[in-house]
Amino acid sequence: MRTVVPEVSLRSCRPIDRASPVPYYHQLKDSLKDNILICTWPPGTTLPSEADICEAFGVSRVTVRQALAELEVEGLVRRERGRGTFVAEPKIRERIVGHLTGFYEDMTAQGLEPQTRVMNKSVIEAPPSLAEILEVMPGTPLIRIERLRMISGKPVLHSVTHIPEAICPSLAGEDLEKQSLYALLEKRYGVQLARGRRVIEAIAASENDASLLGVANGTPLVLIKSITYSSDGRPVEYYEAKHRGDRARFEVEVVRVLASAKASPLPSHAIK
Repeated sequence: MRTVVPEVSLRSCRPIDRASPVPYYHQLKDSLKDNILICTWPPGTTLPSEADICEAFGVSRVTVRQALAELEVEGLVRRERGRGTFVAEPKIRERIVGHLTGFYEDMTAQGLEPQTRVMNKSVIEAPPSLAEILEVMPGTPLIRIERLRMISGKPVLHSVTHIPEAICPSLAGEDLEKQSLYALLEKRYGVQLARGRRVIEAIAASENDASLLGVANGTPLVLIKSITYSSDGRPVEYYEAKHRGDRARFEVEVVRVLASAKASPLPSHAIK
């Protein structure tokens, strides 16, 4: 449940330095940002109205709106028409290129404590679409794992993972709520994970997505589809994860390739 602080004091904010060459909107943004980052105003806090901020800082409404717009772009506040401006929940970071890590590893590296609710673990027969992606015959047993991932008890993503059962025969019986799946595959089953291919797209939350993730129907989500490969080049995992757009930020590492180098072609079963 959202905690709303009805009245926020602007007394702790730095005043506008009229002699500074820094634009007023930027000074205002930084002043408000400082209070958010040091948790003077915790997530869910209602910020003062635009009129109150104008009066407190002696600036125009245009300046206030520009400062709030930039804070919104940075994910520090959210604005709701007719309700006001609120301090946003902090976004979590996930690395999608350059480092093959999973959600559990990404969160613990940030000092966060991820929680996982395993909604379903079962063995299914591979339909043709998954058989093509995982390079197995249709009907091959796959372990299907459906999980809801949370931070501070609040859902941030819903994922469904498929792994050929032959790779890790007893995985369906493992406790996947308090440990990294990738670490388990490597340490217990001797699978050396080497690389992955991930596709990202924006989607609208379905009624089921909205119920699981605690958002309104139609809310923007980030869908990631991923194939993970072992060191010998075989696909060992395929997953689809739906992330709350208001809680996720993805970091991408890029490298420059010489013009003479040829790009590696997509496999015939590239994610669609």
